[in-house]
Amino acid sequence: MYVTAIVLAAGKGLRLKSKVPKPLIEINSKPLIIYSLNTLSGCADIKDIIVVTNNNNSGSIKSKIGKYGIRKVKSIILGGLRRQDSVYNALKAIDERADLVLVHDAARPFITKEIISSAIKAAKRYRVAIVGVPVKATIKKATKTQGHQDTRLPTVKKTLNRDNLWEIQTPQVFKKAIILRAYEEYKKISVSDDAGLVEQLGVKAKIVMGSYFNIKITTPEDLVLAEAISKAKSEKRKAPAYRQAGKVKV
Repeated sequence: MYVTAIVLAAGKGLRLKSKVPKPLIEINSKPLIIYSLNTLSGCADIKDIIVVTNNNNSGSIKSKIGKYGIRKVKSIILGGLRRQDSVYNALKAIDERADLVLVHDAARPFITKEIISSAIKAAKRYRVAIVGVPVKATIKKATKTQGHQDTRLPTVKKTLNRDNLWEIQTPQVFKKAIILRAYEEYKKISVSDDAGLVEQLGVKAKIVMGSYFNIKITTPEDLVLAEAISKAKSEKRKAPAYRQAGKVKV
C-alpha cells in the first residue's frame, strides 16, 4: 500500500499575531512544522511527503527540512488562496502509484504514529477515515453576529446534544480516487476540511479516535499549551522508569 502524505503549511496564521511564519515558530526550541514531519517520516506506511508552503515561508521551510534530515519529503510546492486550493495543488503532484492520500495540518504538531497507523488502517477498509475526539464542552447553536464590529450579542437558538458530536482533527486519509474526484467536482465549494468535499459525493467517513493533545496552533494561547505539551512529552521520554512488582522505581 502506497501512502502519500500532504502537509499543509501555506496559511499565514494571522490570528497568531506573530512576526515569524506559523510553521517556523519554535516550540521547545524546534520549529512547529518539524514535529509532524518527523512523526510522519517515521511511519513505515508513509512512502513520501508533499509539503505545501507559501512564497514567504517556502525557502525557510526547505532549509529546516534539510537541517532536521526529513528524508521522505518528495517535494515542496506553493499553495493557493484557500486551504482547499492548497490541497488541490498537492493532489496534482502526488505519485501515480499512491493508493491512499493522507492530509495533515502542519499546525497540529503532536500527532502520533499510533493515530496515523489507525487512520491508514481504517481508510484501507472504509475508503475514508478522519481523526477526531468526542466534544467535552457544551455546544450551543446561536444567531450569527455580523463580524467583530457588531455590538449585538448572539442569542442561543438551541443546545446541541454533545453525545454524538465530535471535534474533527487531522490527519484525514482517503482513497486516492475518491479525494481526487471530490476535488475535481466540488473544489469551488468552501469547506473547512477535506472530508467536507468527500461528503458531497455521498461517501461517509469513519472516525478514528484522536487525542486531546492533538491541538491546532491558531492563537497565542495555543502556543502556551503547546510548550507545556512538548515539555511534558520530552520529560516523559527522558524519565527512567523501572518496573518491579508493579511499582515504579526512579
